[in-house]
Amino acid sequence: MKKIEAIIKPFKLDDVKEALAEIGIQGMTITEVKGHGRQKGHKEIYRGAEYVVDFIPKIKIEIVVDDAMAYQLVEKIREAANTGKIGDGKIFVLPVEEVIRVRTNEKGIDAI
Repeated sequence: MKKIEAIIKPFKLDDVKEALAEIGIQGMTITEVKGHGRQKGHKEIYRGAEYVVDFIPKIKIEIVVDDAMAYQLVEKIREAANTGKIGDGKIFVLPVEEVIRVRTNEKGIDAI
């Protein structure tokens, strides 16, 4: 099993959700996060004063899938989240040793 973590721009969340629904992904965890990559934030002007926004609002999506589905999932996220501009985000693929559903005690693929 693999855990896919994707950091994307907030306005791309609906596009990503729709793309994942097309391939049968039902469950995911969404978190509002802040951070920056190489762009290191940006400057804004508020009431005439310039200030630096160090951490940009982003969305973090977490999904656990079978190994066979991981590549397709990553490609769908990448296509749906892409704007072609700096700050589009990152996708991380991590191994998962075990999954246990709390309610039923199902394990492995049956639990996801």
